[in-house]
This record gives sequence, structure tokens and C-alpha cells, in this order.
Amino acid sequence: MIKKSTYFFSLLFAGASLLIGCSDDDSGNPDGGTENPDATSKYIITATPTASEGVADYILTTDDLSQGSITTEGNGIEQDGTYRYYLTTNNKFFSLLYGQGNPGAVTTYELSGESTLEKISDFQSETVQAFGAVNDDVLMIKISRSAESPIAYWYQLDTETSQFTAEGQINTQELANKENGEIAFFSWITQVGDKVYLPYFTVKGCCNDTFGTEYPNEANIAVYSYPEMELETVIHDNRTSYIGRYFDNGLSVDENGDAYAFSAAVATTNGELTSTKPSAITRIKSGTTAFDDYYFDIEAAAGGAYIADHKYVGNGKAIGVLRDEKTSAYETGNLFYVIDLYNKTLTFVSGMPAAEAILNVTKGMDILVSEDKSTVHVGVTTETGSAIYNIDVASATATKGLEVNGGVITAISKLDPAE
Repeated sequence: MIKKSTYFFSLLFAGASLLIGCSDDDSGNPDGGTENPDATSKYIITATPTASEGVADYILTTDDLSQGSITTEGNGIEQDGTYRYYLTTNNKFFSLLYGQGNPGAVTTYELSGESTLEKISDFQSETVQAFGAVNDDVLMIKISRSAESPIAYWYQLDTETSQFTAEGQINTQELANKENGEIAFFSWITQVGDKVYLPYFTVKGCCNDTFGTEYPNEANIAVYSYPEMELETVIHDNRTSYIGRYFDNGLSVDENGDAYAFSAAVATTNGELTSTKPSAITRIKSGTTAFDDYYFDIEAAAGGAYIADHKYVGNGKAIGVLRDEKTSAYETGNLFYVIDLYNKTLTFVSGMPAAEAILNVTKGMDILVSEDKSTVHVGVTTETGSAIYNIDVASATATKGLEVNGGVITAISKLDPAE
């Protein structure tokens, strides 16, 4: 059931403050924010400073990811509040604060005609657990984790105006339709054609086992019309566990419009991993609302490793971030492979740091693919520091590039100068 209401708009619009034409103090240009009449594109890097705890990310800009170094010390734009998450769409960079239950800021940036990063809007929104680009909007969902109040709230943010244009509710208990009352928890948001696909896993939402489930061996995707957000169907499959992970996108669409679903197979019950299905990839062909017979067993191909995250590159290729042993539903992947979805093959990426040395990797949604789809830029942090590794997809080799001193890389993006 979806219920539309208007009460939330008063909070959203009351906190909105459009900030067109900010001062040079907002520049994140490591060259000091000097004007560039040639108006070149910039890479956007966010990093959490390592000097102290509880500090917010800094937004840095650079011209080159292949070499050199930048620092968070005395440089960049400091974000307001910790736990920031990012999305680039419509040539704008959105910074969302995870408010841990409280409203959080949504800050929007674009690149000026002088190639400096400028804040163009800043307003309060509810904290959301899933968001994604749909048409010219950002669709955001605040997801309940309680079976006693199983309502999720969705909001449509117009990227041109930085204003919310619609909102509504989803009863996740009715959507899950489980005899034991489990609720649906959306792992992420993906636009497939003119529809919104919301992969979800069902969770108890109670009983000191909030994210546990009695249904560890199934995959579900709720399909909604857009922009109406009316539920059209639910796609089921029992060959894998759920798609994606908490705050990790598990669904990608190729150039043919086919959707590939990535399952880590890390469902838990009472803290124990209980899925008996292998980590695998399945597919929904363009124009259909059902999984076809495509099946790629990642664990078999990778000698037991499972897929923790991924980034679709193009032409049927993806970068898979894998891990050898399942010990948690939230472990960071530390093994990199080029996945050929069409031929069902894995090629190990050489040149990355040793798996045991990797402490953090940028999430798949925060990994950058070059415009020609030949190179993937991923942030990797080890005990010796944080750097961008540039993966050549054709040769499955990585080279260490730009180092970020004094910070842990959390996202990599790119903006062109605003027109």
C-alpha cells in the first residue's frame, strides 16, 4: 500500500535555503580556488580526516587521478556532520547527511564557470537509507526497521530546483507479505527503463534480531511506476539470497536494458549467517518483469569468494569487490575482479594492495568509471594511507594513482563546469 500525504512538505520546505552564487570560501580547489577562464572539468574526492575522531568529510577537487597527492589539512570544503553519503547526477554533486534518526542536511554543489566547486543549495531532509537518480530526480527513501511501525517514506527531489516535488508512504509489512510479519527493507534504488526497481530483503524488525530473517534464501524486487510510485509487481527468485546489502547497490543495468542482480548471500538469523545459496548473479531481461534462466555462480568461479560489492563499467563488464570468507553481512570486500557478465568469467585484477592490508574501499556507488569505460577509479585505504587505484579493465591491472594524505577516501566523482 502506498499512501500519499502532505505533512512532511512543511518540514522540508521550511528548512530549504537556496544559496545561489556562494563566495570563493566555498571552493574546494586544491590550487587555492584561482579562476580558470578555460573552465575545465574537475574530479571530486571526499575524504574523512584521520587526525581526529567524529569529524566530517572534506570535499577536495583535482585535475588528475593518475599521480601526485592532495591533503585534507587546510584544504577543501568541510562538510557539516559526520556520516556523509554522495550522489552525482545531472552534473550536480549531492552530499547527504546520515542523521542517525534525526533530520540531516542535503547539500548540492556544482562546478562554476571558473572550475571551482560552489554550493548552490542547502536544506534539511529526513535521514534516508536508500537514494538514487531517477530521470532528473533524486529518489530518497526513509526505511522503517520496526515491525511495529512498518511505514517507509519516499521523497522525490528535483535536481534542477533542489526542491522536493512529491512524497508518499509504503507499508513494508504488506509488501513483504510474510506469515510471521517480517517487513521489507530496501537495499537500494535502481531505474530500469521507465520503472523504479527496489530490491529488498525481509527482516524481523523486532525480537533483538532487527535485521535477522526467517527467509534467507530468496531474492525480491518491488517494481514501481514513476513518478507515481505505484506498486506494479514483485519479482521473486529462490536461486539466490537477497540482492545487494544494507546501503549497497546490488542491481545494475547494461546498455541493452537488461538488469543484473548481484547477491552476496549473507542473510542472517540471530546473528548467524543462514543463507544456503551461493553468492551469484541473476538477470531480468529488458521489457520483462521476471528473472530468466541466466545464473552465474560467483563462489564457484572465485574458488569460494563471495561478491561484497560491484560497479558496472559497460559493455557487459563490471568490477567485482569480493571477499574470501563470510563472517558478517557488512564486511568490506578486498579482492578485485573484472566480471564478464556475458561470458560468465572472472579475471583477477593485479596491482592492488594485498587483500589482508586493505582496511576500506569506496562503495560501488562511489567508484568512478571513465567516460570511455576503459578505466575504473577506486579509493583504497590501507594502514599506510589512502590512494586512488586506477584499474585498466581490458588488462585487469591496477596502478596506484593520486594519494590523499590525512584522510580516508569515501567517494570519487567528476563534474563538468555548469553552463
